[in-house]
Amino acid sequence: MVDWKFWRKSRPLAATLSLRSRGDFGDAHRVDFEELAPDIDVFLGQAAYLQLGFFETLSELIAMTPSLEKKEALSRAAGAALTKHEALVGVIRDRGDDPMRPPRRRDGPIAWMAGHPVAANLLMVALLVGGVMSAIRVRQEVFPAFSLDVVGISVPYPGASPEEVERGIVKVVEDAVRGLDGVKRITSTASEGRGSISVQLQLNAAPDRVVQDVKNAVDRIATLPEDAERPTVSLLENRNRVMNLAVAGDFPAMVLRETVERIRDDLSVRPGITQVRLGAAKPLEISVEIPESTLRAYDLTLGQVAAEIRRAAIDLPAGSLKTDAGEILFRTTERRDFGREFADIPVISRPDGSTIRLGEIAVIVDGFADVDLMSTLDGLPAATVDVYRVGDETPISVSDEVKAYLEELRPELPAGMALEIIRDDSDSYRQRVDLLLRNAGIGLALVLLMLGLFLEPRLAFWVTLGIPISILGSFLFLSQTDASINMISLFAFIVTLGIIVDDAVVVGENIFEKREAGMPPLEAAIAGARQISGPVTFAVLTNMVAFAPMLFVPGASGKFFMQIPAVAISVFAVSLVESLFVLPAHLSHAPRATIFWRALSFPSRYFERGLHAFVRIAYRPVADLAIRNRYGTVAIAIAMLVIAMATLVSGRIPFTFLPKIDADFVQVNAVLPVGVPVERTVEVRDRILEGLARTVEESGGIDVVRNVYGVLGGSVGGFGPVQRTGSRGSHLLGIEASLVSQDRRTISAGEFSRRWRRNTGPIAGLESISFESETGQSSGAAIDVQLSHRDTDVLDRAGIALAERLAEFAGVNDIDSGVSRGKAQFNLQITPEARSLGLTADELARQTRGYFFGVEALRQQRGRNEVRVMVRLPESERGTLDTVEKAVLRTPSGTEIPFAEAAISTEGRAYTSIRRTDGRRVNSVTADIDPELANGNEINATLDDTVLPRLRREFPGLSWTFEGEQNAQAESLESLGTGFVAALFVIYALLAIPFRSWVQPLIVMAAIPFGVIGAVIGHFVMGYGFSIISIFGIVALSGVVVNDSLVLVVTINEMRRARPGRSKLEMVVAAGARRFRPILLTSVTTFFGLMPMVLETSMQARFLIPMAISIAFGIIFATFIILLLVPALYLVVEDAVRLGAWLLRERGSSMTTPAIGEDGDGTPRTAP
Repeated sequence: MVDWKFWRKSRPLAATLSLRSRGDFGDAHRVDFEELAPDIDVFLGQAAYLQLGFFETLSELIAMTPSLEKKEALSRAAGAALTKHEALVGVIRDRGDDPMRPPRRRDGPIAWMAGHPVAANLLMVALLVGGVMSAIRVRQEVFPAFSLDVVGISVPYPGASPEEVERGIVKVVEDAVRGLDGVKRITSTASEGRGSISVQLQLNAAPDRVVQDVKNAVDRIATLPEDAERPTVSLLENRNRVMNLAVAGDFPAMVLRETVERIRDDLSVRPGITQVRLGAAKPLEISVEIPESTLRAYDLTLGQVAAEIRRAAIDLPAGSLKTDAGEILFRTTERRDFGREFADIPVISRPDGSTIRLGEIAVIVDGFADVDLMSTLDGLPAATVDVYRVGDETPISVSDEVKAYLEELRPELPAGMALEIIRDDSDSYRQRVDLLLRNAGIGLALVLLMLGLFLEPRLAFWVTLGIPISILGSFLFLSQTDASINMISLFAFIVTLGIIVDDAVVVGENIFEKREAGMPPLEAAIAGARQISGPVTFAVLTNMVAFAPMLFVPGASGKFFMQIPAVAISVFAVSLVESLFVLPAHLSHAPRATIFWRALSFPSRYFERGLHAFVRIAYRPVADLAIRNRYGTVAIAIAMLVIAMATLVSGRIPFTFLPKIDADFVQVNAVLPVGVPVERTVEVRDRILEGLARTVEESGGIDVVRNVYGVLGGSVGGFGPVQRTGSRGSHLLGIEASLVSQDRRTISAGEFSRRWRRNTGPIAGLESISFESETGQSSGAAIDVQLSHRDTDVLDRAGIALAERLAEFAGVNDIDSGVSRGKAQFNLQITPEARSLGLTADELARQTRGYFFGVEALRQQRGRNEVRVMVRLPESERGTLDTVEKAVLRTPSGTEIPFAEAAISTEGRAYTSIRRTDGRRVNSVTADIDPELANGNEINATLDDTVLPRLRREFPGLSWTFEGEQNAQAESLESLGTGFVAALFVIYALLAIPFRSWVQPLIVMAAIPFGVIGAVIGHFVMGYGFSIISIFGIVALSGVVVNDSLVLVVTINEMRRARPGRSKLEMVVAAGARRFRPILLTSVTTFFGLMPMVLETSMQARFLIPMAISIAFGIIFATFIILLLVPALYLVVEDAVRLGAWLLRERGSSMTTPAIGEDGDGTPRTAP
């Protein structure tokens, strides 16, 4: 008996051969070998082996049959089978592939790795172990850390009005930095006592270089006011705060301050904690208060007393003396740190030797600066501490260390003092990481299940093993960058979960097909991997290119989501290495047929039979119908695409820029008129807290809220990547209600916020109030219209008018006109009499400022705190206008002149703040929206089309721009669109190179836009609105869609080349049937890998789900488009080429082998 080693299958007999008369099929069904193996080489091999099997089986039956008549019949059948076998072997040899000769030379990296499984396994272990070790070193955080590409310049000018700050600081700094390389935009705010300038950088600017240029430009300014403090220049970055602690109780403010300072100092030296700062607290200050009568009695001024303190309270080196015994240092040690130590400073020394000391004429108070700022926790006075994560520290490690310290500290605190955790970001980190890991685990199990149904179990196992290898191996690259393990990067891994097995599926199925044809395992591994390596490489490259446009989205939102493409590209690169160099080595061994593997194979066998039946009964007829009516198929597909795009454009599915991330807190910030008494702010606070109490009752009782933190004189907010900073004053109020974790409450933070706003109701006298329940990256207000006009009065009236128009829109809330009356202001002008006595305007301002604000004697460091020493009048004298009437100014000659005779005062109002953009005054009218009632894009469009043009007719000369979220949306979409066009060009180039054709890459890419149809259907079915995250998913989907189209078109070309005599329609349908399983498999693995994320109900993951919906539903719909539309387009292009050839009267120029192209003489090129 012939030993046909090359084509023999090493598996047990699956069925016995039954003899039937011609035409009697019994319960058997016809096997279409063209469907099972459309490749001609595989077909011939299978047919030759099958005839040899017939011959061997018949020979065994001849030996066991006693009847001569039957033996003769069997002998004739055996002879015919052997003749057919020899004929087929002859055909194989004629094609240049002799199965009896030794195997081909095994060279190249793929063959070497397949033949050296130890090397392949070492590579696998290196990727796994190295990835785990690298992942441990990658920092962990809730949101990715990044710089904002904004240089901040801050110049304190104590006591100055906004107009003075604008004139003396803001304009000067703007002129100095305008025109520097890399500067895109300059925005400024002149507020009371401070000027802030933000320099926005261009996209490709080097931040470090621009920061240095800005510093140099600011340092060269020599005209800043004398009383202005030193400017600070820095690159703004997000803050990685982990915890916010509070000490609360009925204790003096200094006791609470000393307690939180102790906590800060103790935590700073704990291992694993680097940065700890005090929260909202009044600055320390030593106040030296001297009555006006005392100053006049001793012929002193506040400035003179401050100068004496400055000269006396010093700690300076006084040189050194070298002696025979060594060098001796001299030092003046008159430094004073606490208020009581300043009492013995001599202020007046008389000729008779008597001395008047500071303590004899002044009351010295060691306390806090005279600012309106007070923190409370659950109604009790409080002081807070913020703990940050730095470098490789993780939120969990920092939180655990802080909690351990708090347990040690609590027994030492006095009775009645509470030590509470206001916010703990590590809880959010744990919840979000657990949520994403749970979804990843479920997705991985579903992917494995799908692979097990479609593929042989062992093959499915090795293909699935590529997922952890690729994900862990990617950390070898990610650890060398600024990437971190955070909510965004973990979601990126989930997105790639089903995509990274695509190349392994194609390689593994090709190897499995070679083994089914009878090749030995090693030969099958080498031949299968080699044959498909080119298309797989280009397919992975298209995936990388498809994700690349997300790398170029500008602004904070672009940096926030930049880790999605970074992670995806790294994972795809490792998956390509694994599928070509590790997977073939694992499949190069002959599997042993054990009971375990046989049992696991039962589902896949039945599923495969069902799949073949579906292809034969359903797909082939439908595909044949669609291809025969190909122009109708293309028309229907285009109509569906138009309907999907129209659904988006019409607003049936609302579009928002960034989905909101539901937080575990609700923050309320109220702004009253500047200068309002503290008592009025307290009334507003009580009103808001009453609304909170009613909301708590409606939402499940007191257990739904963990604590309530309030700041009178400041704002709360910014626990996400960018924290809020703002001015201080009695007109500001912030309240934060921290909710329990989502699994312990039945209401979302967004709904809690809406109820709180409703229960609070309108409050008279407020300039603005906002209720926020979202965290994460914010690009500004949903509605932010920046108005500009040369006349500031007109600008204010236009801002108020626009705010009134906004109030007419349903769902618009938290409206801020940007107009504030400001504080009452007396404008002073020096009189001729005072000028004749030598008093200057500068001296008038300085002495007046000293009466009310005081004179700064010195500023020094006390421990880790900066302490100012201020000399001023007692509060009783500087708290009334009567002081102005009784004030006496001192001239340079020492004479006195009453204030009323030295200055003429006119009453007016100061600006609260003055905003400027690129050198012009602007006013920003902002508002928020309720996503359930309104859409920001629709409202902004209405404003731009109707409201603002009418406003310009009412106020001629008015101009406007959209800022905030609308501006960020426009920039992001423009950049994403440009990047996507560039990516399409690169994908076209990557396809045109292996195809060697201008037209066929367009056929492959034609499936890209049709993924939008599935994405639109998915958002509609799941009830989600479209957002920039949805567009990210559509952009990424283009690479996956191209991969499936590429596989199909390559198969069509190969089959046409192998069977030039068959009709094109028949070959196209056969190619679709041949590639039905791998195309469907790559689609369902991607779909089911993302399905747990799509079905996730947690509010914390909702902002990421739109991207998962776009990819999951888009790939499923695109699969049917690929299997029906791409074959139809293929023949439409064929028709167009034939029509063109007929018109040009050229014969034989149609695409005989279009996928590969033809040489100049018409000889087909071979596929790569």
